[in-house]
Amino acid sequence: MNEILEQDEITAAPEVPLHLPMRVMSVMGQMVPDGARPIGYTALAAAYGLDVPAPDILFAISDRHTLRTEGRWSILTPRYQLPDTLVSHLAFALRHEAVDLGLLAALFRRPEAAVAIRSWVRRQPTGRHPRRAWFFYEWLTGEHLDLPSAPKVSAADALDPERQFVISGQVVPRYRVRDNLPGTRLFCPLVRLSPDLIATLASDLAEEARVIVRRTAPDLMARAAAFLLLKDSKASYIIEGERPPQDRIQRWGQALGEAGQTALNEEVLLRLQRLVIGRDTRFLHLGWRTQGGFVGTRDRETNAPLPDHVSAKPNDLAALIQGLLAFAERSEVGGLDPIVSAACLAFGFVFVHPFEDGNGRVHRWLLHHVLARRGFNPVGVNFPVSAVFLERIDAYRATLEHFSRPRLLLTQWETTPELNVHVLNDTRDLFRFFDATNEAEFLSACVLETVRNTLPREVEYLRDYDMAKRRIQAFLEMPEPQFDLMLGFLRQNGGCFSKRAREKEFTALTNEEVSAIEGIYADLLLRHG
Repeated sequence: MNEILEQDEITAAPEVPLHLPMRVMSVMGQMVPDGARPIGYTALAAAYGLDVPAPDILFAISDRHTLRTEGRWSILTPRYQLPDTLVSHLAFALRHEAVDLGLLAALFRRPEAAVAIRSWVRRQPTGRHPRRAWFFYEWLTGEHLDLPSAPKVSAADALDPERQFVISGQVVPRYRVRDNLPGTRLFCPLVRLSPDLIATLASDLAEEARVIVRRTAPDLMARAAAFLLLKDSKASYIIEGERPPQDRIQRWGQALGEAGQTALNEEVLLRLQRLVIGRDTRFLHLGWRTQGGFVGTRDRETNAPLPDHVSAKPNDLAALIQGLLAFAERSEVGGLDPIVSAACLAFGFVFVHPFEDGNGRVHRWLLHHVLARRGFNPVGVNFPVSAVFLERIDAYRATLEHFSRPRLLLTQWETTPELNVHVLNDTRDLFRFFDATNEAEFLSACVLETVRNTLPREVEYLRDYDMAKRRIQAFLEMPEPQFDLMLGFLRQNGGCFSKRAREKEFTALTNEEVSAIEGIYADLLLRHG
């Protein structure tokens, strides 16, 4: 960051003071580094006491003449010193920070915001940042400021495409601003172009996966895909602490295989919940929640809720689901990166938690849906994201907690007579506007693991399995089911026949045959585990 705000975009604005203390100890639950003072979003949040989750990157200035980083704080030099006015800090945020819709929504509820933005635009009608502020104000609040349409100047991007992921978007003539937001005001998570995401997404993982498929015999690839699909279905239940019968796992695997074939709508989501739950629905309400919801444990003595996550309010579900569906369509049409789109949609769904049960599995189905629908994974191959999530379960939980923990602190709730939670304050913005960078980074890492390790490993295993089978069948005739059972026993016992297997299922094998089979297994399959 090596440039300062254009001076005319600061001085032209009305002087709406922030009354920011000289020493701010903490803001949005984050301790301010010694000798530093908030700037931009953090200054606005501190001045107005905005109850919003803190951005992952916070800005402050100090009297030291070197740029530095302390934790999540980016500390700037005195060169960035600004007048403590609403517009000067808003202009800094729009110029130097990733757009934070939740924070802007809270700021724009202050009556001073409308006054400041209206005057700013009147004095600088051609300025990029005044027009962006005007656009965001009306987009977020739905209120119409008393301003004439902007002059015909070059359109400004609502989101900076060098800082956040965007869609192609259309120019809105009133502001001469290109609306490149991936969602609508009902639901619009945003993702920063973090170094990790830039590096991973530049790898063209979709093409790497297609190369693996092209180099693999079709029948072998079909077997690998079928196994990975079943593995993913089973993993999705295990993550939820369930071990259902095999038929339910297979039915859910079929649903995963069909993901992406049709556009998303409410009926698709409701049908998926019914499929997840199965036939026994005596103890839960199918469909959208009509009561509060939480994820967590209960007090051992009173059975009262001890939430780790409090779900969206039931009265907000209709608008949030409508927003989720609009995001799915808008991000697809607008060309949002598939991994980013999948992360925003799927994690947004599980954070809202619209069902009493089944949210986690439908959330992971949505990942399959977006990647398949956007042609990211090869035809007939579903990336086993749930299986990789299970392998990285601690990182998966940390990703969920990264969203839930700060929002739990901002949620006021009470225990109901039914020992549920009842939310007392307005929490809709917590679910419709959030930074999904962390979620996108986690998903991209899992897709990278799938493409470069999981998929090639399964193909290689099947090649070695077929080779072992041919070598064993050269001296031993055995029915297919019995052969698979035998290799299963060997896998469970480290490549050797157990005493039980020798005395029961495979008592007919000679010592020479046992030795030969164990040798072939050690040569070809033992390294696969």
